[in-house]
Amino acid sequence: MTQPFRSFVIFAEMRTGSNLLEATLNAIKRVTCYGEAFNPYMMGWPDKDELRGVTMAERDADPMVLFEAIRSHPNLTGFRYFHDHDPRILDAIMDDHSCAKVVLARNPLDSYVSTRLAYATNQWKLNETETPIPARIQFDAAEFGRTMSDIEQFQLQILHRLQVSGQSAFWLGYEDLRDTGVMTGLMHWLGRTDLDRVEAASDQVPQNPRELADKVENFDEMQAALAAMDPFQSRRLPSFEPRRGPAVPSFMGSSAGKGLVFMPVKGGPSDVVGGWLRGLGGVTDDFNQNSLRQWKRQRPGHRGFTVVRHPLLRAWAAFAALAGGGNVELRELLRSTHRVPLPEGGLRAVKDQPRVFAAFLDFLRRNLNGQTTLATHPGWATQSEVISGFSRFGAPDLIAREDRLADDLAFLTRAAGIDAAPPKAEAGPALLDDPALRKAAKAAYLRDYVAFGFSDRP
Repeated sequence: MTQPFRSFVIFAEMRTGSNLLEATLNAIKRVTCYGEAFNPYMMGWPDKDELRGVTMAERDADPMVLFEAIRSHPNLTGFRYFHDHDPRILDAIMDDHSCAKVVLARNPLDSYVSTRLAYATNQWKLNETETPIPARIQFDAAEFGRTMSDIEQFQLQILHRLQVSGQSAFWLGYEDLRDTGVMTGLMHWLGRTDLDRVEAASDQVPQNPRELADKVENFDEMQAALAAMDPFQSRRLPSFEPRRGPAVPSFMGSSAGKGLVFMPVKGGPSDVVGGWLRGLGGVTDDFNQNSLRQWKRQRPGHRGFTVVRHPLLRAWAAFAALAGGGNVELRELLRSTHRVPLPEGGLRAVKDQPRVFAAFLDFLRRNLNGQTTLATHPGWATQSEVISGFSRFGAPDLIAREDRLADDLAFLTRAAGIDAAPPKAEAGPALLDDPALRKAAKAAYLRDYVAFGFSDRP
């Protein structure tokens, strides 16, 4: 480290021991932690409305005012920041390399139970002269799941921001907070190497040092709920696809009615839907993000939609386009490296189409799992990721299914004030009704089957 830290932030959550850590730091000369400085409901601590000369109103108008006031202090100063604190200041915190990042975590179940007990008793700190208020809580599995998800997403966000900015953090667990060696190491990492020994604050004691069975009324129900939560995400579908952008230049806008925006998934029934839109009249298809925003502003009540196609049919469309397209080098690479014997001469030149298509489906599985050097083409990327890309600009109002296109688009046209018969889906080739091909398509596109509820047979 070329220069000492000017300030610090403690990323923590309720009932993780952050009060004890703050008390330990505040007992050291020339070190000050200003509580939950960006908690929207208080100013550092309860019953305060001013901090470092900044009022709550001034902080709420511009959180940078308080951040500057804290980090401009000549001493080493900081604050605690939880996942539900003012999000406007997070970028400034993460971008400031002179602000040390301390991450404090605790077993999420212990933290949850402790939080619920604190709410039930209104006892948030305890010293050795005080008597803990006995209480038990009712475990709420849905609430616990939401809490865990919020905290996990926040911690992943912090970790990612640290990684991409080349910063490190000092990671602490709840059990570390009374460890003299760890507390001394923390202060040395913060630049206070003049300190030989740092003792944990002694003015706070654990509030509920009982086993969970004594603190939770529905303990057996809690155990059953926890067993079903799958903390290791054993059923998670891994994704190795690159993130896709919104692809706005491919969008089509129709001025019919209140306005329709078609967000096509490449490899889907874009020709059918695009032809139908043109039949409605007044189509714009040269959007950029700015012009599309302007188009939407001028059409209150507009609707956006996309259409997903069964993965087996979409893979066939990609196969047919590749067989009959002009990309000779790609076909050669598929033949020589990826075991897909695509001949020249278009789809009709393909002998034993089921066998060759099965080889292509196996290539797609490997490509989507990051096992090939070829980039993932938008025509065979998962529809899940393509639509995620759309949503980085604006999510569609409707995701229609090709096999019920008329019904889905009839609903949308009514909402947009359009009186026109919607298009109908086209049938796929009979050779696709093959159990081996259906199985291979599901192996390649399991994400889409799960996300959109596709059946095995198109």
